[in-house]
Amino acid sequence: MRKIADSIDIRSREETYINIQPIQAAGRLTPEARKALIAYGDGYSTCDACRKPFRLDKISTPPIAPFHEQLASFLNMDVARVVPGARRGFQAVTSTLVNKGDSVIVSALAHYTEFLAVEEAGGIVKEVPLNEHKIVTADATAEKIEAVSQETGKLPVLVMIDHFDYQFANEHDVKSIAKVAHQYDIPFLYNGAYTVGVRPVNGKDIGADFVVGSGHKSMAAPAPSGVLATTDEWASKVFRTTQTVGDVTKRKFGIKEVEMLGCTLMGSTLIGMMASFPTVRERVNHWEDEVKKSNYLIDGLLAIEGGRVVSEYPRKHTLSKVDTSGNFDKVAQNHKRKGFFLSDELSSRGIVGEFAGATRVWKLNTYGLSWEKVRYVVDTFQDIADKYELQVNKETELQVNK
Repeated sequence: MRKIADSIDIRSREETYINIQPIQAAGRLTPEARKALIAYGDGYSTCDACRKPFRLDKISTPPIAPFHEQLASFLNMDVARVVPGARRGFQAVTSTLVNKGDSVIVSALAHYTEFLAVEEAGGIVKEVPLNEHKIVTADATAEKIEAVSQETGKLPVLVMIDHFDYQFANEHDVKSIAKVAHQYDIPFLYNGAYTVGVRPVNGKDIGADFVVGSGHKSMAAPAPSGVLATTDEWASKVFRTTQTVGDVTKRKFGIKEVEMLGCTLMGSTLIGMMASFPTVRERVNHWEDEVKKSNYLIDGLLAIEGGRVVSEYPRKHTLSKVDTSGNFDKVAQNHKRKGFFLSDELSSRGIVGEFAGATRVWKLNTYGLSWEKVRYVVDTFQDIADKYELQVNKETELQVNK
């Protein structure tokens, strides 16, 4: 069978190829999550045993209520909720804390969904500039808070910073930034879209008031899914229950949480996230090995003369941005397929996920690949370089990898 419902192609990328796509790697489903997709695919399948008080996080069969407690513990926070993606976590916090005209501090590398969450709440985004290494520092954050205070006459109401940004996957000093925010009595939102589920995250140790994670990006969960966790101090605010009363019917829905719009994840999205959680909880303990693989691959690419890594180096994450304008792009300029030659060469060797046609600046991710596969990817890039008579400095690569 090659089609679903006659027109939808079967997707077999993960089974057929080595996938280095930058945002898919850590969202790759576990076998258990794939089973959950089938068993709980019906939209309201999680509602089979829903009883009063009719709220998602109170359902015990399947064990959704215990899962919420496990999520909070996993992040060392007090209370957690599942949400339809990290962006809905940002949205819940900004709609709680931000009023019209309020300023919110974000990174100059912040994801667009952080901007939209602030805008929807009526707030104004204020970006912390980067240093020469494309890093957001605590000092720069403090300077921005002071500048905003002088400009507007009041302090920002929220600071939200990515631990690892999506553009370079550079690491930002979130612990020191959280400390600065608290010195001004401003709550801090830790954006863990690229950390929660792939490496250990200790929210209270970081000093986070809110921790946001992405299920489909970093927790081997179906999309859209994510997590929002907070402390007891903020739980009653961001997870406030509705006070609305119908003017005609006098109906009340007091148990429903306003920012969650009642229930959030249902069916296979939630159960898939739960099914992957034992694997996710265990795999974060192997983060250092994943980073070693990332550096091995980057070192292999740097051994091809003219290659450059745009992200901070050595790598601290499995997502990296590379610049191959000095080697593969030179080949592309004279190749009849232009930049697509590299995609052709890689796919013919069983590797996919690089941006098709990109031979200048592009991103890749090694997360979850075995050492055997990582070595194969390096060998493949270097074999392609050899084929097109690009210089490969084997001695440099060996020296870097020592």
